[in-house]
Amino acid sequence: MASCPKCGHKLTFFDWRPNCPKCGVNLVYYGLDEKLMNEADSAELEHAHLQKRIDRLKASFVGSPLTIARIFLSLLPIGALMLPLASISFSGPMIEQTTKSINAIEIYNLVSSLDFGALFTMMGSKLVGSAFTSYFISLVAILLSVVFILVSLFALVAACGPHGKGRNIINNCISIAAAVISVIFFNRFASQINGVFPEFISGKLGIGVIVYFVALALLLVINIIIAKKGDYVKYKQCFVGGIPAEEYEKLLADGVETDKIHEMMYEALDKKKAEKLEAERKKFEEKEASEEKK
Repeated sequence: MASCPKCGHKLTFFDWRPNCPKCGVNLVYYGLDEKLMNEADSAELEHAHLQKRIDRLKASFVGSPLTIARIFLSLLPIGALMLPLASISFSGPMIEQTTKSINAIEIYNLVSSLDFGALFTMMGSKLVGSAFTSYFISLVAILLSVVFILVSLFALVAACGPHGKGRNIINNCISIAAAVISVIFFNRFASQINGVFPEFISGKLGIGVIVYFVALALLLVINIIIAKKGDYVKYKQCFVGGIPAEEYEKLLADGVETDKIHEMMYEALDKKKAEKLEAERKKFEEKEASEEKK
């Protein structure tokens, strides 16, 4: 059978009244105030944790002029991909010279319509296999570079997290490394295919590659500067029952009893109330003094 939560009296089947037959406490509402206070404390503590995440999110985008500039520099590489990254020219006897400019849109169209079976067949060819292998590696590398640029852009929401600064720098470095690999293998493809078909197929890099590398370098530099400047998050002070949230968590970690914490809360709230009344009194006195002078 159940027991009285206050005195521990064993309740029987015949104790149907809401009050304990021994101490008289209301069995239904006993401890309800404390439970409500504990739930309120938990809600305020959860709000304090959420507020910290909001403060970090805000700082990631508009925490300083550098973070604002980083937003635009994060978009700059994507814009550079719209410029001509490379071009491939075809010419020969009885063939009109044709130049194909390659940018992000052309790469997307190429990948979406690419016949991988035919590509792998060409990669296995003794004549042009090495060239098309270099072409395939170049294509994969530039796609990987773009993926990490997008990852870096979306990761800005957690830029002020525990590993945010290091993650941004690593993403930038991987994107730059992938772009370098893409350029190296594209030049190798152009050289190898030209060696097989002299003056028939040629390829060269475009202005977009230079702009892309400059944009990536600027983004890396600003992420390094932000990382060296340290923590720039301005946290809003949150309270749990009048006690700073950090102090409240420390009290819980130290094993302080709930009743003692609630006593401290009452004292803190009374102190705040007294300070508010004192501030209002001074404001009222200053207003009266100002009116008397008039």
